[in-house]
Amino acid sequence: MNWFGLSCVQCQQKLAIGSHGLCSRCNAEIRRFAYCGCCGAELIRDELRCGKCLQQEPAWQQMVIIGRYAEPLSTLIHRFKFQGQFWLDRSLARLLYLAVRQARRTHGLTLPDVILPVPLHHVRHWRRGYNQAALLAKWLARWLNIPMREDLLLRTKHTPSQRGLTAKARRNNLKNAFIVQNKIKKCNYRSVCLIDDVITTGSTMNEMAKQLRKMGIPHIQVWGLART
Repeated sequence: MNWFGLSCVQCQQKLAIGSHGLCSRCNAEIRRFAYCGCCGAELIRDELRCGKCLQQEPAWQQMVIIGRYAEPLSTLIHRFKFQGQFWLDRSLARLLYLAVRQARRTHGLTLPDVILPVPLHHVRHWRRGYNQAALLAKWLARWLNIPMREDLLLRTKHTPSQRGLTAKARRNNLKNAFIVQNKIKKCNYRSVCLIDDVITTGSTMNEMAKQLRKMGIPHIQVWGLART
C-alpha cells in the first residue's frame, strides 16, 4: 500500500507530504463539467436550475458533485467502495470538499446545519466492513466544521444492488427502505446534507429527501462524488 501523502493514489507518482493524495495530472483528468445546481445535469454553463428543475424540482434543493463517473474518478470510487480500499476516503473527500467550495462560488451553495451520510443496511455494512458515505462525511464535517450524524437515518430494508436497474426499478427497490428517526425533530435543523458516492437516477436521495421533508426539514442538499 502507498500511504497517503507519499504517492498519487491513482498513478503512484511521488508526491510531496501534505498533498491530498492525487497528482496534478490525474486531478486534471477528472471529467468536470458545468452543471445544474439542483439536479446535477450537465449544462453549457453553471446554472442554479435547469429547465427540467424549473418545471419539476426534485425532493431536494441543491446538489454538489465532483464530476462525471468516468476515469480516473470511477476507478478510485470502485476501489474505495468494492475493493476494501477504505484509505481512499481522505483523497476522495478532499476532492468533494473542493467541489463544495467551488459550488459556493458558482451555484450560491449555502452550508447545511448537519451532514447525513446515506446509511447502509446492517447486512451490507457487515459484508463491506464500513460505510463509504460515512467515511467521506467525517472528513467533510471536520474540514467544514459542520456536525455529522449517523443516528438520524436508518436503512431497514436489505435491497438488491441498484446497479443495472432502470429508473423505475430503482424507485420500487427503495420504496420504504429508509426511516428518519423522530429525534431529528428535536434538533431543529433547517438545512441538511445527504452524502453518497455516486448519483445515478437520484432515486436513493429522492426517497430519503421525501422522508426528511415529512419531518419538517425545509432545505435538503445532496453531495456526491460523481454523476452518471
